[in-house]
Amino acid sequence: MVSRSVLASRRLVLTGCASLALVGCDRKPKAADAPVKPPRGGPQSLAEAAAGDWRLPQDKARDAFRHPVESLTWWGLKPGMTVVEFWPGTGWYTDILAPYLKGVGGKLYAANLEPSDPAAVQIVEAYKARLASKPKLFGDVEVTAFGPTSGPVAPDGSADLVLFLRNLHNWLAAGIADKAFKDAFAALKPGGVLGIEEHRANPGGVQDAVAAEGYVQQAYAIQLAKEAGFILAGTSEINANPKDTKDHPFGVWTLPPTRLTAPRGQPAKPGFDHAKYDAIGESDRMTLKLVKPK
Repeated sequence: MVSRSVLASRRLVLTGCASLALVGCDRKPKAADAPVKPPRGGPQSLAEAAAGDWRLPQDKARDAFRHPVESLTWWGLKPGMTVVEFWPGTGWYTDILAPYLKGVGGKLYAANLEPSDPAAVQIVEAYKARLASKPKLFGDVEVTAFGPTSGPVAPDGSADLVLFLRNLHNWLAAGIADKAFKDAFAALKPGGVLGIEEHRANPGGVQDAVAAEGYVQQAYAIQLAKEAGFILAGTSEINANPKDTKDHPFGVWTLPPTRLTAPRGQPAKPGFDHAKYDAIGESDRMTLKLVKPK
């Protein structure tokens, strides 16, 4: 039986996740982006997509920590593939994935927040509006939903690649991590890949059930995937950061890009010294490749 305190924490996390995404866990969108001139037919490579002038400068600056081209290449993204991105938030990865897949004849499903509260609805509507504002760039992205009561994120057995991008800790806190793996497994074709990027806890510890600090044990993430039927195909240090000591006052959110100065949900503390945490950079992250058996 789950305690009342854990249930309350899970409700707080779902609301908090929506609120943080709204203000830009990954970025702060401008009210009106500069006009976009996408390449004719769309970018033909991931490098072209990542270099696109439709991406915000602050998003491109984070490539040094998130390594999108290297990560997507390692996960095996190729022309013509069908991809499912879970909880795309403000669209940091979508700005690369959607133009690329449009340019090379692929398909993107975006399993966004389940619209269970006003904050989540606002995030989803803002995401849809951004896609609709540049149809020649983003193409036909199909927005579905993932949450406690959501249905399929994509037609069963249709996806070549499913992506969990820095969200597993949120799903642990909300009690829906098992469902995420099951929904991903159902969406993938036999032989399809689940790619995971996640804040990595120091090895050897016991996983906090609600991932209160935002970090996840790599072994625990692999265990959850195996319990859902996946086979581990590889691990990578593409997104590792050995400077991350993982002992920050406000969890992983003390670090860039969120840079909290107080516990989540509390007012910011003026005068907080970010220097130590900015010098670390973004979190140390596991990068995993898991396969649905053929």
